[in-house]
Amino acid sequence: MDEDAPLLVIVDAANVVGSVPDGWWRDRQGAAERLRDRLASEGVPGHAGPVDIVLVVEGAARDVASVPGVRVESAPGSGDDHMVALVERAAGRPALVVTADRELRRRVQALGADVTGPRTVRP
Repeated sequence: MDEDAPLLVIVDAANVVGSVPDGWWRDRQGAAERLRDRLASEGVPGHAGPVDIVLVVEGAARDVASVPGVRVESAPGSGDDHMVALVERAAGRPALVVTADRELRRRVQALGADVTGPRTVRP
């Protein structure tokens, strides 16, 4: 494992945004942009070192753009499958997936990624 590589943090935008009933369903793209902006300004609590943050969006949030500090990737199909592929491509480097989705957690843990819940990045 490449311990010198920055931690890859993959954030399941739909799952994290959907974890708080704050009206996100009225503006899915805006909710994903607010999450992106919070990640860009605050990083990932508990991870002070360098991190590469990837926010995976899908559906109505597909047009969210990347900003400095957060790369946004629009899943071409299933967001879960895209996140699994990102973990597979990152083999050999530390990865953390932010989601509460049990099946996604199982899939990425089988590939060696760590997982944490939405509260890690939600106020």
